[in-house]
Amino acid sequence: MTLRINRDTRLCMSLSARPSNFGTRFHNYLYEALDLDYIYKAFSTTNLEGAIAGIRALNIRGCAVSMPFKEACIPMLDGLEPSASAIDSVNTIVNTDGVLRGYNTDYSAVASLIADSGLPTDTPVALRGSGGMAKATACALRDAGFANGHLIARNAAAGQQLARTTRWAWSADMENVQARLLVNVTPVGMEGGPEAQSLAFTEAEVAAADLVFDVVALPVETPLIQLARTLGKPVITGGQVAVLQAVDQFVLYTGVRPEPALIERAARHALG
Repeated sequence: MTLRINRDTRLCMSLSARPSNFGTRFHNYLYEALDLDYIYKAFSTTNLEGAIAGIRALNIRGCAVSMPFKEACIPMLDGLEPSASAIDSVNTIVNTDGVLRGYNTDYSAVASLIADSGLPTDTPVALRGSGGMAKATACALRDAGFANGHLIARNAAAGQQLARTTRWAWSADMENVQARLLVNVTPVGMEGGPEAQSLAFTEAEVAAADLVFDVVALPVETPLIQLARTLGKPVITGGQVAVLQAVDQFVLYTGVRPEPALIERAARHALG
């Protein structure tokens, strides 16, 4: 089918400080393949309250929420599903007849990938970051049974708060922190950012790890992931997280769950 916009076409969208093409390519590929009368568009904003009001007023079906809006949008919604309320972070808004509810599909994506990794839950964890995605990732690890964790965050207030939430330790840097699971949930390594060529963890830290997890999705092969592969370490990429959480969003918006083979084709299209 060739996608044709008409008066009945449902709009879904995303809000991010740095919009990417992943969501637009992934969702629109599936809409076209499944002959669904939807279209997806990425946006940024300097007026979050106005943007959320626009979702309600224009009957926009759904909205993916990325940095730095995952926590700031919460007071503007009508309610939260348990996936979001448990961690006070929203990455998905669903509009049902003008009622806006927040979800967190990042949490479920991370939980699934960690379970599939087979990593023992007594593995010491170092997680760098303290924002909304860091909260979803850390809480998914905590709820999976990883009790021996360490939050690394330069923002002391946010880092200490997340450490209290997860009952992990906190420090501003990796000095004296020993970890076998390394998790980057900062913009370090992100395409187009000021630290695009930087590493969230040192080569020695990666060499000592059993698994390296970088939540940055663009590029999928971040400097950290490339280093981990070079050292023969198992990895979880931000691309894997992006696809799993986007599938859950797609189901929330449309009520349709694509077949795995179609999801794989959409992922290659979006990440290629």
